[in-house]
Amino acid sequence: MLTLALPKGRLADDSIQLLIRKNWLEDKPNDKSKELKFLDPLGKLNILLVRAQDVPTYVTGQAADAGIVGFDVIKEGNYDLVYPLDLGIGKCRLSIAGNPGFDLKKHLRKLRVATKYPGITREYFFSKGMSCEIIKLYGSIELAPLCGLADCIVDIVESGETLKANGLVEYETILQSSARLVINRSSLYTGRSELIQLIKDLEIN
Repeated sequence: MLTLALPKGRLADDSIQLLIRKNWLEDKPNDKSKELKFLDPLGKLNILLVRAQDVPTYVTGQAADAGIVGFDVIKEGNYDLVYPLDLGIGKCRLSIAGNPGFDLKKHLRKLRVATKYPGITREYFFSKGMSCEIIKLYGSIELAPLCGLADCIVDIVESGETLKANGLVEYETILQSSARLVINRSSLYTGRSELIQLIKDLEIN
């Protein structure tokens, strides 16, 4: 039996539906349950529900054999994991957004950028030869330029509706992201048959 770490929320729902279609799960966990560990009746998977940012940590620490997480999380953490498959779910983009009229090229002083992706953000602006002050936030990123805390934000965008609702404009895409299957290197190299089969099953559309 494999232990699989999934991020809580929408990506977990999409991942579970994918695993059901591939006959790795019999049914989704009870929505009303507060349990964070779910043993599927098929006996193939033991599911751990964790925060998205914690999925790579569980896999790296071998508390889970594999996990499903967005490429944005992998890129930000620079984890030493194998991610053999793009699962084609959880598609989104990491973008620069700001108030209407914001012009990245006209900012000669150090930019103040609010984000929960400081590593990717710093690397991107450095590659452009621009200096930036990172303001690390954990939620409600859209408020930062509205309140004058930051000149712009770098955040995940799916439909763009949240930006529009807050009067912000998406200016530039930094990274395209989607969910990846991640595996601990040592687990993969030991050639566990269940892992190999999981990869084979999930790579078939």
